[in-house]
Amino acid sequence: MMHSVVLARRPVGNPVEADFAVNEAQLPEVPSGFFLTRNDFISLDAGFRNWMNEDSGDEVLPAMALNEPVMGLVLAEVIASRHADYAVGDKLMARFAWQTHSLSDGSDFIARLPAQLEFAPSAYMGVLGDTGMSAYFGMTDIAKPTENDCVLISGAGGAVGTIAGQIAKLYGARVVGIVGSQAKADWLCHTLGYDAAVLRSADTDLAGEIRAVCPEGVDVFFDNVGGQTLEAAISNMNHRGRMALCGAISGYGVAPYGPNNLFELVTKELSVEGFMTHFRHERYDEAREQLSTWLREGAIQSPEHRLQGIESVGKAFADLFAGENFGKTIVAL
Repeated sequence: MMHSVVLARRPVGNPVEADFAVNEAQLPEVPSGFFLTRNDFISLDAGFRNWMNEDSGDEVLPAMALNEPVMGLVLAEVIASRHADYAVGDKLMARFAWQTHSLSDGSDFIARLPAQLEFAPSAYMGVLGDTGMSAYFGMTDIAKPTENDCVLISGAGGAVGTIAGQIAKLYGARVVGIVGSQAKADWLCHTLGYDAAVLRSADTDLAGEIRAVCPEGVDVFFDNVGGQTLEAAISNMNHRGRMALCGAISGYGVAPYGPNNLFELVTKELSVEGFMTHFRHERYDEAREQLSTWLREGAIQSPEHRLQGIESVGKAFADLFAGENFGKTIVAL
């Protein structure tokens, strides 16, 4: 049988577990030109919330339909194939859907994995998957931290933030993370090697808190949150600082808050660049090799928040927005 997590209703604001349901169906036949995978892990990524609203389709993805499987990233193995380019046993990281099995004609976003995996399979969803690559490309292509820099990272306890901070440390920077709880702050500093952390809350003067922890200003800001967090960071940026915009979880599914200090981008001559990892698909091997080297050497860790079973997927996705995850959130099937 094939089990699928479907969009039972459109989330209002942050998603909750009840927005999703699990359906069961017979495994599909494999027509000519298609292949069937068994999906071993599902990656939970907050950015997919953007396409859960009605009429939210764009050039990146179509809007998700009600009562249809929710789009997402999976770690898969081909178990049947009538496609010339895919053979039984091929391992893939692919943008299919939240399902135990997927039928594809090969036109989906697919990244092949090595035939023999050196690390635990779940690592290819985290540090060696899109999230680790997002940290890698954002840091090495845009932020380019040095030992003279103070690097500030929002969403620092999440999948991308945990890896981005560790990469910045490898380049000798002073690294500060913005998080939502003292437990995450302690974990970042004591386990992942961050130099300091800033607590974010509804009644916090976040700009002031950043200033207190970064008294000489911020040279690099790696943003996963957007909104008021972005505004607070801008006010603390040094002249000709660099900003890598990776995500904006504070605005997913709600009316986004627009920073009111954007003119500081001009007066401080800041370099600001947004990026999406899948547009660098041709460089995945490069990124995975470097991340693998760091992982092999023990230079970086791969923190993971794991749940078990297809019925846990809706909860796992909601946990992202409730701040319950430490590191990469995955569900093992």
